Amino acid sequence: MPSVRIWFKKQLRVDHLNFHQFQMLKLGTVGLAAVKNRLAAGLGPTDGPAQPLTKRYAIYRSKRRKRRAVRHLSLTGNILCNLSVRTVNDPAAKAALSSRRERIKGLANQRREPWLVFSPRNRAAVVVAARRMLRETTPQLLVERMLGGRPR
Repeated sequence: MPSVRIWFKKQLRVDHLNFHQFQMLKLGTVGLAAVKNRLAAGLGPTDGPAQPLTKRYAIYRSKRRKRRAVRHLSLTGNILCNLSVRTVNDPAAKAALSSRRERIKGLANQRREPWLVFSPRNRAAVVVAARRMLRETTPQLLVERMLGGRPR
């Protein structure tokens, strides 16, 4: 199954996606939003608190931000802003960081604690969205099947 890059020259291009790829893009966007919300809240991969910061970095960060230091990936860069769905095909949607600088930071953070993973709450949000999409598209799939469309 060929993959389709949805980012082309810094622009989002969805006009060339077929129906199933567009559905996967929606589902990937829901999953990515759930992960971003979890990370912005400072939660780890198990929906518990994220790994604590080192002592010196926590002091620096609390002085700079004027509040309690929590690992939420937003002090020195835009890791969460650069995280987006980049490639879509029928069975999968892949998210990645767009800039090289943020990819390096993301890799360093990934070594400390896995952050770009689905937690149990993230999986539940994706399942709810998938069920909703399936309910919405069932009539269209039935009509397609009755008219002799390709079997799934």
